[in-house]
Amino acid sequence: MTNPKSRADRDGFRFRGGHPVLDLTATLTGRASGRALDLLATPEDLRRWLISSGVASAVDKPAQADLDAARRLREAFFALASGGSAKWAVAAVNTVAAAEAAVPVLSADGHVVRAGSAASHLSVLAREAVLLFGRKPAARVRACEGEGCGTLFLDASRKGDRRWCSMGGCGNRAKVAAFRKRGRREMLDSAG
Repeated sequence: MTNPKSRADRDGFRFRGGHPVLDLTATLTGRASGRALDLLATPEDLRRWLISSGVASAVDKPAQADLDAARRLREAFFALASGGSAKWAVAAVNTVAAAEAAVPVLSADGHVVRAGSAASHLSVLAREAVLLFGRKPAARVRACEGEGCGTLFLDASRKGDRRWCSMGGCGNRAKVAAFRKRGRREMLDSAG
């Protein structure tokens, strides 16, 4: 029997960052391990991510230029989240944030609908990045300590001491490894 997908895993993407800006950075997996895999391989992947992330309700068919812009924005977000204040990253975010953004509309049944071009949704993300990195929450952006992970997340814990992108994934693996290491050490101590 297979486990149902968690809310953090949707449509082939992982959403563990606690913020859509950080979730976009996770579309390039394996940064920390050196085995990078770009989950935004096609313009269709970008459309799927925008909808799966909740940034968009509907997206006009993206072009290659939209995908290229999303990748540049992703790298700017990563640079800013990693503590850098690189001028290129700030300029990239500000340029996209200044563009026309998708406008949220209240539907007749009371739901928020945001439709438009991929570029207009990227503008929404860039504006969110301005708000994230221009305020105190940016001090709570962390990189997962899981071996080979490095996923960025917003630490919303009370103490501000969250270490892993997911307790069920990286956190559990780290705790199991520590437990096994302690067990081996105890075996060696008792044998010696």
